[in-house]
Amino acid sequence: MRPMAVAGAWEILPARHSDARGTFLEWYRPDTVAAVTGQDFRPLLGGMSVSGRGVTRGIHFADVPPGQAKYVTCVRGAVYDVVVDIRPGSPTYGNWQGVRLDDTEHRAVLIGAGLGHGFCALSDDACVVYLCSETYAPTREHVVHALDPELGIDWPVTAPVLSPRDAAAPTLEEARVRGLLPAYHPAGQVG
Repeated sequence: MRPMAVAGAWEILPARHSDARGTFLEWYRPDTVAAVTGQDFRPLLGGMSVSGRGVTRGIHFADVPPGQAKYVTCVRGAVYDVVVDIRPGSPTYGNWQGVRLDDTEHRAVLIGAGLGHGFCALSDDACVVYLCSETYAPTREHVVHALDPELGIDWPVTAPVLSPRDAAAPTLEEARVRGLLPAYHPAGQVG
């Protein structure tokens, strides 16, 4: 487990144990997360999405408090997963980092509450699973446009497929002006 370039996010590469029968790995351990991050991440929701090649989801985030920290991995296919610092005042505000999540390396990402998250599917039927610190609450959920030129996310697909909601999302600057973005707290908090 190592910190990402966006403060409050970590990349996880679990140890894999393989033999002739296949592979076993512990893809999530709360004691390991707590030891490395100093945060107690205990999920209240497990979710899953299945996306076709080129589908681009995000950049999603929830109101803070309570926020919604996420532990994300891809169990089938491959995605390009992106974490964006959308907290005005943060030293990494506006920065993003992408990580390939796939069913080969079984890498995961821990995304702290208050950060933005999105991904694009690199394969057909890419299956992403989430563990979330809070349940889904539509009235607290927001989105920043994944193709915002100011963010400059280098999506590795030629024609991203967006939902109507994601396509109509404001840019990061528009969301900031509207007061939608979460505040930055230097102590940080996973969820």
